[in-house]
Amino acid sequence: MDLLTLSRLQFAFTIGFHYLFPPLSIGLGLILVIMEGMYLKTKNPLYQQMTRYWVRIFGLIFALGVATGIVMEFQFGTNWSTYSRYVGDVFGSALAAEGIFAFFLESGFLAILLFGWNRVSPLVHFLSTIMVCLGAHFSAIWIVVANSWQQTPAGHHIVGEGLNARAEIVDFWAMVFNPSSVDRVWHVYMGAWQAGAFFVLSVAAFYLLRKRHAEFAKVSLKIALVVAAAASILQLVSGHESAVGVAKNQPAKLAAFEGHYEESAPAPLYLFGWVSEREERVKFGVAIPGLLSWMIYGDASAPVTGLRSFAPEDRPPVNVVFQTYHAMVAIGFGLIALSWGGLLLWWRKRLFDLRWLLWVFVFSVLGPQAANQLGWISAEVGRQPYIVYNLLRTEDALSKTVTPGEVITSLIMFGLIYLLLFVLFIYLLNEKIQHGPLEDDLTIRRRA
Repeated sequence: MDLLTLSRLQFAFTIGFHYLFPPLSIGLGLILVIMEGMYLKTKNPLYQQMTRYWVRIFGLIFALGVATGIVMEFQFGTNWSTYSRYVGDVFGSALAAEGIFAFFLESGFLAILLFGWNRVSPLVHFLSTIMVCLGAHFSAIWIVVANSWQQTPAGHHIVGEGLNARAEIVDFWAMVFNPSSVDRVWHVYMGAWQAGAFFVLSVAAFYLLRKRHAEFAKVSLKIALVVAAAASILQLVSGHESAVGVAKNQPAKLAAFEGHYEESAPAPLYLFGWVSEREERVKFGVAIPGLLSWMIYGDASAPVTGLRSFAPEDRPPVNVVFQTYHAMVAIGFGLIALSWGGLLLWWRKRLFDLRWLLWVFVFSVLGPQAANQLGWISAEVGRQPYIVYNLLRTEDALSKTVTPGEVITSLIMFGLIYLLLFVLFIYLLNEKIQHGPLEDDLTIRRRA
């Protein structure tokens, strides 16, 4: 493999592994706020026990998220030094804001969240839980803003030429509120809420199947099910808004989403298919004529820009984008059906009676994680061949002195370290789940 492919593979591997953890901590943070808020409102010690149990798991996930996130920043300076110089002004401000307004807030109150149960009042501890939850959400904002600027650059001008060219901010808020950032932040939030909710659903269903901690599991499952149902339906809305924005700002990516090659014609929406990039058409597919045009413009006859409007060297890899996008959407509809079907069975008082449903809940934890990874791949590959859309090609962003052998060596090293980290994470997580909630958490005394 050449240097470009290896460098992209390494970055995709490290960020894909890292992105297993932040969505979980964001979603779990929201559920912690709900559980502890219910405890303050009802004084039912069961909610306190639930909060303390999930806080311990939150701490484990947070630690893995921080550890795996550091590696990405090193790669900016090693494999992607030209890119780092080009976007340094933009990314520097966004990442600095993330550190000041998010990471410090989150990590500062995390100590009270983890160790403050006997040391601060219930209200102060609850406020700490809220701050940690907000910190996780703020962190996502600034990371998504930086990434969105790559998708839809705004608020900058280019200074210098050739290898010395770089983007310089001229309007900070235009950079922050670039055309795709708001839609993408909400899309990421909903994916994170789903990840946290289905994680709690999975563990609670496991306890019910094993006939352990029944009351704890039933209440946890109900809270998670409400969050999952709300996030899943809101994810459908945010996904639609994101697609409308992509049609306006990145028409080549939208055309790749649907394998739409006509230069300008009403576009069908494919349920599935296989894109032959050589023949420039979708094979073995089932499509609904005009539906994509209607969803984007409210008119089934409205023309949609196709891939033939772009030179072949300016088109993204179409089939990869098509398959990952459609798989993400299919999983999203599956999560809607599962969560809202669960609400219906709760209303009919049969939620805990169906063992097959509880088994589906156990494995549902994989759904949001898969959708998040697939959505990220379709978004990032769909931006190609540009690393900064229409400004800097990915092949021009590489470091000039790194060799393929060096990247292979570091990729193998990251692979081994991440494998070790993942095995350790699964072991510790399994230990906590197998141990279950503590009886002491029901009777803990706190300073009034």
